Amino acid sequence: MLQAAVTLPPNASGKLAPAELTERIARATQAEKVELGGRLQSLWGGYGELWRAQLLRGSQETSVVVKVVRPPRDDTSVSHRRKLRSYDVERAFYARFAERCAEPPVCSVPRPLALEQRDGGWLFVLEDLDASGFGQRRAHAQAPEIAATLRWLARFHARFLGTPPEGLWKVGTYWQLSTRPDELARLRHRPLKATASRIDAHLNAARFKTLVHGDAKLENVCFAPDRDEVALVDFQYAGGGAGVKDVAYLLSGVVAPRACSTLVPSYLDDYFRELREALATLAPQADAAAVEREWRELFPLAWVDFYRFLLGWAPGQFDDDPYSEPLTREVLAQLKSA
Repeated sequence: MLQAAVTLPPNASGKLAPAELTERIARATQAEKVELGGRLQSLWGGYGELWRAQLLRGSQETSVVVKVVRPPRDDTSVSHRRKLRSYDVERAFYARFAERCAEPPVCSVPRPLALEQRDGGWLFVLEDLDASGFGQRRAHAQAPEIAATLRWLARFHARFLGTPPEGLWKVGTYWQLSTRPDELARLRHRPLKATASRIDAHLNAARFKTLVHGDAKLENVCFAPDRDEVALVDFQYAGGGAGVKDVAYLLSGVVAPRACSTLVPSYLDDYFRELREALATLAPQADAAAVEREWRELFPLAWVDFYRFLLGWAPGQFDDDPYSEPLTREVLAQLKSA
């Protein structure tokens, strides 16, 4: 059950002191005592930290993961404003949508115990997925890990097919064109730069929309020991869109570029097989064949859309991609002739 919000007074450095943090975790979880463990990691850009805490007596949970967000206060950049919005989005996802992910067939996410936004900061007290059986992480993914993650995405997309992204990004994914003017300005691929808005428009005009995770990379996937089931974390860029945006992003990160021509079509077939099965249970009224037909047509555009971001984010680093470059030329040619 989601507990009442807790306040987040910062110490002189702008960060929560350990004693303050444990006190607020105790209030949120009804625990009589909280032992703060080691810091798990810093958040991107130094915006906060992740901690694990042990709960002793009084709480149904034995441990929780705590996400403390304390952004800098003197930044007015586009990037900073995007990050601030992303934490509001993550809070909205856990408050409004996370509970539905537990309904069979499950697409596991951390269960929220407390959520707070106050004085420019956020606190998330979340289920400890390690304690719930998802304690494995992978630096590299093999076929079983990729298949399990695609299954999760298919269930997630089927679960939320047609769901308005209330409180989330209207258009999900962290590389969405309207939120990335700096990367677009740095893009040296002139034909792609000139066509970026058309690609974005085609994706946004999809008839069949769902909620997308928006950052479905391997670092955000937690695996069960048998590698057959996964849970995903980090919903800062969840929002509306065609499900294949998540699929293109995931596969671009776990399949080597020189292997994409062989492996990506096979993995895409796996995803759509899982999607058909999930839709049969979760949205039997949906025209699964029509969803698949549209999303298959949009997949190359989704891939090229993310490639557009990469080329602007790190100019020169991805120019010779043996899969993305030919696909980009193909997509641009099709759009030019349309």
